[in-house]
Amino acid sequence: MRSTTLLKTLVSKRQALTVPGAPNAMFARVIEDLGFTAVYATGAGIANMHLGAPDIGLTTLTEIASTVAAMADAVSLPIVVDADTGFGNALNMTRTVRVLERAGAAAIQIEDQVFPKRCGHFSGKAVIPLEDMVAKVMAAVDARRDSNMQIIARTDARAVEGLDRAIERANAFVAAGADMTFVEAPMTTAELERVGSEIGVPQVANIVFGGKTPDPGRERFAEMGFSMVLYANAVLQAALKASKEVLLGLKEDGSLKNISSLLATFEDRQQSVAKDYWDGLERRYATKTATGP
Repeated sequence: MRSTTLLKTLVSKRQALTVPGAPNAMFARVIEDLGFTAVYATGAGIANMHLGAPDIGLTTLTEIASTVAAMADAVSLPIVVDADTGFGNALNMTRTVRVLERAGAAAIQIEDQVFPKRCGHFSGKAVIPLEDMVAKVMAAVDARRDSNMQIIARTDARAVEGLDRAIERANAFVAAGADMTFVEAPMTTAELERVGSEIGVPQVANIVFGGKTPDPGRERFAEMGFSMVLYANAVLQAALKASKEVLLGLKEDGSLKNISSLLATFEDRQQSVAKDYWDGLERRYATKTATGP
């Protein structure tokens, strides 16, 4: 089954599919190895890890596509791709969808913020006119070659114009052809319930540790009718915390002896990058010594 078809089937069940975020291909492999059924190519994570920069619209389409292509080579999971604002107007959106679909996206998430966008849990956001976002959604739907690839239309209007307006915008995106919508940063469980009940297509929730949206858990999200719950940067936050602890220990002791429990083993690291697979290929294609008659 194609990854696009698989993801479409999974989200149609509305069982609050847990989708961890990965900022690169190695973490995508870990997510797959642990048995998750989809992975999120997180725009914030790519900005943080690839650029060492905040999520304020600094990444380019080329950088996102390169990361997605590496993930698609590394894993067989459906990849949900954060495409920010589509990197421009409706014409730019056309190219964005084509590039990311070729790179391996099973779903592409686009949003209605003014460019340069900001993290959905930052203050100071602004949204573009509704008609401009509707045009972007239409362009995204028209540009995809595989009709099963999901177009996820996100609105950040909750923080700018309130929840009623955000739901109104999301429903306009549905009318324009979006397969799923994503109302970013609801503030309470009651707001999440409204999102799940007042928009007809499958819904996405985004849980950020330290962010604005509460996390009632997968079972409750499923009861509310959500199809997908993103934990976009939990992996990155965990890696950052562990890295700091290891580096501080190394700085203080000049040795790994007191921090070894914080480290993955050498074998775990090789497993996470599928070294056995590449060793097998090396053996298969090794040059054989020619033998005479």
